[in-house]
Amino acid sequence: MKLIMKSEFDNLRLNNNHEFEADSNGNKQVVKIYCKGELIAKKVKIKKSIRYFGAEGYSAHLSETDNVQ
Repeated sequence: MKLIMKSEFDNLRLNNNHEFEADSNGNKQVVKIYCKGELIAKKVKIKKSIRYFGAEGYSAHLSETDNVQ
C-alpha cells in the first residue's frame, strides 16, 4: 500500500460499485474500501492525523468523472 491523495480516496469511496466498512478502536478509526471483495484503499485516522492508502493497482478503479462541487 502507498499513500494517496484525499481526492483519490473520495473518488473510490463515492463509487457505487465499491463497498466500504468502518472500524473504530479507541483513538484509531479505519475505513476500508473493497471492490469485488478485494481491498483497494483505506483511511487511517489516529487522533488528528489522517492518512489515505491505496493498494497496488488502485488507480484502475478510479472513476472518470470529477465530483466537483
